[in-house]
Amino acid sequence: MVECEFEADVLTAVLQSRWPERTDGSLRAHAATCPICSDVVAVAGAIHCEAEQTLPAGNIPDAGRVWWVAQMRARREAAKTAGRPITAVQVLAFSAAMGLLGACFGATSEWFQTVVRLAGSIDVHWQTVGLFGGVAALVILIPFALVMAIGRD
Repeated sequence: MVECEFEADVLTAVLQSRWPERTDGSLRAHAATCPICSDVVAVAGAIHCEAEQTLPAGNIPDAGRVWWVAQMRARREAAKTAGRPITAVQVLAFSAAMGLLGACFGATSEWFQTVVRLAGSIDVHWQTVGLFGGVAALVILIPFALVMAIGRD
């Protein structure tokens, strides 16, 4: 025998977890005597039990929640990307303001100018030392300020 007319009924009962308790007695009696149906019960039952054991235990979120989380993430990333140039401009403006404040302090402070005059009387090229010191300070401080400002994001 290659085919049985009750094969589909037996397979449906096994896959719906109705076999053998909630199945008609005549179908059970037929499956016990038919080699095709008994093979279906054995194979489909084993596959169905294995499939139930491998199902994940976690809950899958609904599509609306997944969409909402994706939208919120996209908005956060867009805001972060838009804020980077603004942060860089703020750091540059702060550096320029500090440089201007230092220049104003140096031009208006009497004791500072006295120290500069005394240093000028020593036979060292203080202007060159001051220039290199100022450039070195800017080369170190501005990138450090940029890293600190951008790194906080």
